[in-house]
Amino acid sequence: MKPFVPQLVYIEPKALEFEQGRILKDKFEKMGLEIRETTSHNQVRNLPGNNELQKYKNAKSTLVIGIRKKPSAEYAIPLATGCIGHCHYCYLQMTLGSKPYIRTYVNLDEIFQQAQKYIDEHKPEITRFEASCKSDIVGIDHLTHSLRKTIEFIGQTELGSLRFTTKYQHVDHLLDASHNENTRFRFSVNSQWVIKNFEMATSSLRKRLEAAKKVVEAGYPLGFVVAPLYLHDDWQEGYKEMFDEINNTIPSKHFSNITFELIQHRFTKPAKKVIQKRYPKSKLEMDEEKRKYKWGRYGIGKYVYQKDEAQELRETIENYIHQYFPEARIEYFT
Repeated sequence: MKPFVPQLVYIEPKALEFEQGRILKDKFEKMGLEIRETTSHNQVRNLPGNNELQKYKNAKSTLVIGIRKKPSAEYAIPLATGCIGHCHYCYLQMTLGSKPYIRTYVNLDEIFQQAQKYIDEHKPEITRFEASCKSDIVGIDHLTHSLRKTIEFIGQTELGSLRFTTKYQHVDHLLDASHNENTRFRFSVNSQWVIKNFEMATSSLRKRLEAAKKVVEAGYPLGFVVAPLYLHDDWQEGYKEMFDEINNTIPSKHFSNITFELIQHRFTKPAKKVIQKRYPKSKLEMDEEKRKYKWGRYGIGKYVYQKDEAQELRETIENYIHQYFPEARIEYFT
């Protein structure tokens, strides 16, 4: 997969008060990209497209350069919002609503200052930060290098820890960053069937694993997020092949420090409506009658697999992990 290049760039005027904003404007001008001004990264209007579906697709190739008003939600480092991928099941379908364009934030010093404040407040405990709550930051970082700067910021702290998740292979610029093993680099992985049918505009499993090998050999702690675990035809064999490929790609000397996070497929009623509108030909199964309703925070429930299905899914996947990676740590199944 080729590295992402936006088709259209918007800049919030205040972003140019920051060095990172000026660097990105200069870079995109030299690349010959169309650059427009917007009053705020939350108020991007007039996206090209004759209908909502076209505007949505164009938004996913639009990059907005802005500043983050609240530099850091607690334990999150907000480097970007939005994702270049077209994963049918993604919760960002709802989180981003009518603003699916990709936003990168340039007030990095303010974000780092807030992160340092949290670290200081929680001494002598380690403070763990997440950099991919609302984006797949690796997908755009070859352009912005915000993640690299964050890795190096966390790397020089004694009590800071960073993690993020990606479906992209474009990691070469991160390999020589001074991470000091304070950053866990996690790759989202799945069966070939799920990737083929639901994870459009992302790197292939093989490319993700080749990148994972580079990362772990560069000294980063490595993790895999197996999500969403999805019951498709021959799913047992599909996931076995996935673990087999991980086993064959990652050098065994690194197995003991690998983590796995296991997340079954779930959806909400509002998300179902949005997904069916944006991806009308999707094969994604979202039949409420086949699912178990699970109450969530703020009164918004989710549909997950029935208890016996979830149990079979969990036991099967955990058995594969124990078989291939007996020293690895399973963080959770949900």
